[in-house]
Amino acid sequence: MDTAHGDPRPEPRSSDACRTRVVLDIVGDKWSLLVVRNLRDGPRRFTELKRAIDGISQRMLTVTLRSLERDGILTRTVHGVMPPHVSYELTEMGVALREATAPLLEWSVAHLARIDDARAAYDARTDG
Repeated sequence: MDTAHGDPRPEPRSSDACRTRVVLDIVGDKWSLLVVRNLRDGPRRFTELKRAIDGISQRMLTVTLRSLERDGILTRTVHGVMPPHVSYELTEMGVALREATAPLLEWSVAHLARIDDARAAYDARTDG
């Protein structure tokens, strides 16, 4: 603890650095970030998420949602209406993750065409 500055945080342990890989797995997983991004405007149903996230299979969406729920990033709510439905919503921690990763997603969208061009140029090279 940095008592001189009143910082109550404990000194980081070496195991903490290794454990951050678990958190980085969330950020590094393309489906997780897309789910988090699609929940930015509030709760959504499974079918809405499936439609909004191009290319994700039903199984992968289910696995991703369960993982994010387990990690405390989102909550799953079963609504007792007829017919019953389930919605997903970001937790406080999920909102913080969305805010932290929004610039990365914006960068991705802004640079997609340039990345496509660079890949095409690289693939066209004949120097092997």
